[in-house]
Amino acid sequence: MEETHLHRAHTFSLLILTFSLFPTLSLSTFSPTDNHLISCGSTVDTTVDNRRFISDSYADSPLLSSEQTTPLTNQNPSPYSIQIYNSARLFKKPSKYAFEIKEPGTHMVRLHFHAFLSSNLDLSDAQFHVLVNGYVALSNFSVGQVRDTVVKEYFIWADSDKVVINFVPAKKGNYGFVNAIEVISAPKDLIADVGFLVNGNKDEKFVGLTKQALETVHRINVGGPKVTPFNDTVWRTWIPDYEFLKSSKDLSKQMYFDGRIHYQYGGASREVGPDFVYKTARVITNTNGSVVNVNMTWEFPVDEGYKYLVRVHFCDIASISLGLIHFNVYVNGYLAYEDLDLSSITDTLASPFYVDFVSADDSSGVLRVSVGPTNKTMAYGVDGILNGVEIMKMNNSVGSLDGKICAGMVLKSWPRGNIGALVPIVAGVCLFLSLAALMHRRTVGRRNPAAWSKLPTEVPGVGSNHGNQHLSGKA
Repeated sequence: MEETHLHRAHTFSLLILTFSLFPTLSLSTFSPTDNHLISCGSTVDTTVDNRRFISDSYADSPLLSSEQTTPLTNQNPSPYSIQIYNSARLFKKPSKYAFEIKEPGTHMVRLHFHAFLSSNLDLSDAQFHVLVNGYVALSNFSVGQVRDTVVKEYFIWADSDKVVINFVPAKKGNYGFVNAIEVISAPKDLIADVGFLVNGNKDEKFVGLTKQALETVHRINVGGPKVTPFNDTVWRTWIPDYEFLKSSKDLSKQMYFDGRIHYQYGGASREVGPDFVYKTARVITNTNGSVVNVNMTWEFPVDEGYKYLVRVHFCDIASISLGLIHFNVYVNGYLAYEDLDLSSITDTLASPFYVDFVSADDSSGVLRVSVGPTNKTMAYGVDGILNGVEIMKMNNSVGSLDGKICAGMVLKSWPRGNIGALVPIVAGVCLFLSLAALMHRRTVGRRNPAAWSKLPTEVPGVGSNHGNQHLSGKA
């Protein structure tokens, strides 16, 4: 039994090194190879946070089938509005943008929406589908009466020379729109290929994350303020954790760090998480020399029926010396990482570290992340720490991030009218395609290991002082 536990520790240590110990970039800014920023429907270029968004009205625009589209202008813009949200491109028929790609790999795709009034047309009435490189990103999407901006972010693997984004009205007589589009090469270390499947009774790694389509659902700066794209090297937004923290406010303490974050061996680069995330945290503090035997928990609303990539960010900004923090990490109540000792991994204080977990399908509609003490937690110390959380939805078996209709059926069924009337037929076809793909993977799996594989039982040459993983039932 003890030998098996040690083997698990070895395995977990090696895999942590595989996807979280990356070379650090000395520059504070990221310069992507592919950097397409489009201001849709505008006749002029627009600068936002020192980034230039190009008008899609030029002859060399990536917009195809432009004769089926209409540029719109906000007739009554707010004096405080960002310029890219004062214009839009309207689609009354299926249309697409095709972006030239210089470098294959993971690309960030951001779609910006802001419903405004233009020429007696209210964009809040739009209802449409969006496909990205053959994945269904949005199905029957509508901004509705929300007059705020909406940004949808995706991570898409591009192995050809193009990223293609299709806009398809939900039915004839309806329309779609978009205000701005970003297609950017993701940093090499931003989406690692290996994560850990957390389901309570298996020790498995999930291989192939880079080839999954991912949608950012939540990106949280724990214990700190909102982080805007201006303060993030890859232009992300991190929101405060207040509404998600479900444990007692008296249990946790917010931490602010005014020193230097050490991006070095054993940590994450600034492209994985910015300084503003790692310099703030929530910690569990014990009192009267006794360990608080409770967990600090956050609850995030999610769609049912999907797996989620759960990335947790840590940076020990609370300790005065190494080796003082030991704690457990839980996902959906299951023990995901046991006895996490950050100093044994990073070898220094204030050094970032992150771990990727894959949650099993859950029907509750809520995803929970918790940290709490272990039997190694020390008195008069910190019982747990968390700096940031990212939750990304993974595409389902029909290649969709929003529903059970595959991209091919969306494109084929539009000329017939309302897609809603064809849902049963389309769902059946997509299910057939999904089963066929599953059978093919199983056949191939007999010759080559499948994407999900059992963790090896022995990993030579790796020390046992990097913590261990134990997936064994609910907390």
